[in-house]
Amino acid sequence: MPSEFISSNGIQLHVRQEGPADGPLILLLHGFPEFWYGWRRQITALAEAGFRVWVPDQRGYNLSDKPAGIKSYTLDKLAADMIGLIDAAGIEKATVVGHDWGGGVAWYLAMTYPERIHQLIILNMPHLAAFGEVLRRHPRQMLKSWYVGFFQVPALPEWLAKRGKYWAIRRMLRLTSRPGTFTDEDLIEYQKAWSQPGPGGASAFRTMVHWYRAFVRHRPPVQRRVIVPTLILWGVRDSALIPELATASKAWCTNAELIYFKEATHWLAAEEPEAVTKWIIEKATA
Repeated sequence: MPSEFISSNGIQLHVRQEGPADGPLILLLHGFPEFWYGWRRQITALAEAGFRVWVPDQRGYNLSDKPAGIKSYTLDKLAADMIGLIDAAGIEKATVVGHDWGGGVAWYLAMTYPERIHQLIILNMPHLAAFGEVLRRHPRQMLKSWYVGFFQVPALPEWLAKRGKYWAIRRMLRLTSRPGTFTDEDLIEYQKAWSQPGPGGASAFRTMVHWYRAFVRHRPPVQRRVIVPTLILWGVRDSALIPELATASKAWCTNAELIYFKEATHWLAAEEPEAVTKWIIEKATA
């Protein structure tokens, strides 16, 4: 797939691109701990359906710039990066699809720049206000979110993750997904992405974890309804996010549809690629 480095919001973002230049733009936003490669099963199919598909490595990930400091990874900056890409494409609106933390950016985009979003499609990521609500009501979600607190510890999470060539992170992907979802070849690609050089001699994994640190320490107002047409796709067997988050997220939307995948985990785009692609095409053409 062709790729390009695009200037956006003062940094360079590595963006995989496919599809006709005059097609409707779809932005596919990956989550943690992935990079553009997490959408590999959707990109070509969407391009063949006539869409202009841009899949960035978000800031701090893989080949994109990795500014130093936790404040470089606030939601305001992450959202502005994506608006910069839409501007670079020379269009007014894009369909934005986000999974995990990419979904967090997508939710925030829809809250703050609704006029720039054609359709919002979310995979296994709650509306940021809904997450706080459910966290307070459901101790089970509190327990599942333990790693968010652990990631606030300086330097230790990334140091531990790097041990054994990121053995713990590779094992996490395997344990939290259906068998066969992540092949040995896939995990080699992920390991390469996590090992990309970052600021101060650290690897990219540090700037990836900075997303969590910035959200806890520099959280913007997120108590905002989403008026953009929204589709929420949710793998019920998610090991980190309980299904109640999906219904709570829908309640924060003016116009939303919620589809459950009973046999899927957090890694919905990889486990149900044809169904996810079908829903993206259907919503993006609406």
